[in-house]
Amino acid sequence: MHWIALRWSLEADTPEAHRAPKAHDAHAAAPLPTAEALGWWALHYTPHVTWQDEALMLEVSACERLWGGRLQMMRVLLGANPIPDARMLGAQGATSLIALARLRLFSREETRPKDMPGGLPLDTLSAARGHLDLLERLGCRTWGDVAALPRGGLTRRFGAGLREALDMAWGLRPESHTWLTLPDVFEQKLELPALAETAPELMWSANRLLTTLQYWLRARQRGARALELQWTLDLKRFNGVNLPPHQQVTVRTAEPTQDMAHLRRLLSEKLALTTLAAPASWLKLRTLETDPWAGASTSFLPEDNRKGDKLHEMVERLSVRLGARQVLVPAAQADHRPERKQAWRPALQKADAPPEKPEKPGRGRKEARAAASQPDALYPPWLLPEPLLLEMDGERPCYRGPLSKLIGPQRVEAGWWGDKDDGGQPAMRDYYVAESPEAGLVWIFRERPSARFSSGEVRWYLQGFYA
Repeated sequence: MHWIALRWSLEADTPEAHRAPKAHDAHAAAPLPTAEALGWWALHYTPHVTWQDEALMLEVSACERLWGGRLQMMRVLLGANPIPDARMLGAQGATSLIALARLRLFSREETRPKDMPGGLPLDTLSAARGHLDLLERLGCRTWGDVAALPRGGLTRRFGAGLREALDMAWGLRPESHTWLTLPDVFEQKLELPALAETAPELMWSANRLLTTLQYWLRARQRGARALELQWTLDLKRFNGVNLPPHQQVTVRTAEPTQDMAHLRRLLSEKLALTTLAAPASWLKLRTLETDPWAGASTSFLPEDNRKGDKLHEMVERLSVRLGARQVLVPAAQADHRPERKQAWRPALQKADAPPEKPEKPGRGRKEARAAASQPDALYPPWLLPEPLLLEMDGERPCYRGPLSKLIGPQRVEAGWWGDKDDGGQPAMRDYYVAESPEAGLVWIFRERPSARFSSGEVRWYLQGFYA
């Protein structure tokens, strides 16, 4: 077996370093990850991770070859320091006790003895720390001095724990550890350093939970699709109004992601639009939906490595900032009526989810909308929001001058099933491609008299334009 012991040493560990920043403090340091988060980070390198006293212990005998050997694995671990603002110390050993003792020597800037483990100082053995004064009076200064004492007398005088620790250090007894495991669903709760009254204060503490989430996603090989950030209100009643115990916001993404910068921006946008009903004291982040993570794709082609946000990330951020109903995408509809061939749905709504009420093209808008792609070359690339009734010059329709029919008719009969709930109307039309003296090629249709169940005059409408 082979062990690696890790420890983090902060340059300055003061209460001010852990305070929540004020709203104007834009350059506040990132909060430190929890001990559990550091353990999840280490699970990315080996499945055998445990905490032993002040050190994070990694048993790497079964996986060190995957990282290029012991020396290369140590370099990888030190290069991937999860706390950039702290100094990361590491040491190795044949057993966890030897690795931990060498780490303690390294943190004290003492050289290791040539005789391992017999020459290690006695104060580097956790099991001997409660008996240092008595052992020193007996003349014991190192692990080897204590190991040389009679086993029976050592056990009766100092208990079985010290003798068992020495046996494990020399490899005479197997080590027993409780390995860290990952939960199936991420859910972490954090007490705020001070009552949070504004969204920036909540976001500062949420960064710590997002860092822990990133370790969990990487170790589980999952990508986040939906998250819920919940905070506990410190008051039960405010201004005579009963308050709920919690408030929460939900963030959803179009694709699974492990990009904490993107999730952080989405949460910031959500919190900026949220008003806290009362000061918050606790914060909880949990995953609502995750998908298997295929990994980030890479390419040598420059066009595949463009800088900036991806399209779906920009759409998600705008949807959070402006509202889900303000950022729409087209959705194809199974209908032959041109104005009903597509609807508009929120960009964050799943394509297979039942639509709330599809947005009609052009409802409340005067600009033209792009039509869904059509297999027939007669369909124009641009449709009007609503068909425009044309004036007549005798029997010829007019739009910026009399129109000359070039191609047609193309007959469309649809909507006869009478779906009144969605606002659709039966359509019995003859479509033509026509030419206008000023507007160029246009798409018009004649409403057949039978569509109005009357024998009145024939009406002509403008439906779209050709580029």
